[in-house]
Amino acid sequence: MNQFLEGLKARRSVRKFQDKPVSAETLQTLMEAVQWSPSWANTQCWEVIVVKDPALRERLQATMGKGNPATKAIVSAPLLLVLCAKKDSSGFYNGQVTTKYGDWMLYDLGIATQSLCLTAHSLGLGSVVVGLFDHDAAAKVVGLPAGYELVSMLPMGYPDQSPKAPPRKEISQFVHYDRF
Repeated sequence: MNQFLEGLKARRSVRKFQDKPVSAETLQTLMEAVQWSPSWANTQCWEVIVVKDPALRERLQATMGKGNPATKAIVSAPLLLVLCAKKDSSGFYNGQVTTKYGDWMLYDLGIATQSLCLTAHSLGLGSVVVGLFDHDAAAKVVGLPAGYELVSMLPMGYPDQSPKAPPRKEISQFVHYDRF
């Protein structure tokens, strides 16, 4: 089987981590994964905030949605990345939106997030993409300036669990040929 596909199939959302720090070298490799991610017209609209301050992490944890299974990981993970995007950049030419879907920042951040999670997995790290929280309150915690949106948070670290793969649809359930 293809090595990349094997890694894609093996990656899981991890919410429990070992008490082992992530090295500066590993963090640099993760940031290279973002740097080299594709984006609309190479706009690279992403911004990444590495949150180390425990007090800030607790404040971010307080923004989590009720029942979010990643709530503890915001504080307990050795590494917390906050992914943000510059608005009105991706999907725009000459200041004008160019697609039916408007701002493509979420699309570009999705690509960068996938790059981060797969690179983390390849380095022996676990990660979970967190999206259920009060985005505006979290943006205030990290001092996000106007013109940007806080999109997601990614707790990362060396896994202290091995989640099983969730069920997947059969390919025949989502692939269509020539017409829907």
